[in-house]
Amino acid sequence: MSRQQNIAIAQNFLERTGGGKDPAEIAALFDADLVFEIQGDDGVLPWIGRKIGRQAVADFISDIRALAEPVTFEVEDILASDSRAAIIGALQTRIKTTGKVIATQFAIILTITDEVVTRFQMLEDSFGVSKAART
Repeated sequence: MSRQQNIAIAQNFLERTGGGKDPAEIAALFDADLVFEIQGDDGVLPWIGRKIGRQAVADFISDIRALAEPVTFEVEDILASDSRAAIIGALQTRIKTTGKVIATQFAIILTITDEVVTRFQMLEDSFGVSKAART
């Protein structure tokens, strides 16, 4: 895959997610055996941890929409190699149950094989997000 193709896949993911597309439609960009990882304080929020399969992305989108609301989401850059795209930015999210707002920098790293995302890894202050979710 070329760098430009990988950037286009990352942009497509952002457009579908930001455009309110159905989680299953967003998940269609991902491999059936996807490795999904958001490291951190797992057990507090359902999307933190390591999961396998395309359904992990659909669940992530559904859970985020149900439990949090975006305050800001800024993409600063999309970088790519022949096998990856990295979305770099900053976000603020309000946790619906507590009303607390968390601000964090983030990087979403997409590993891409044959035009399909095979690994989704998000790096953020997941401890801060978990802390904001605690009542």
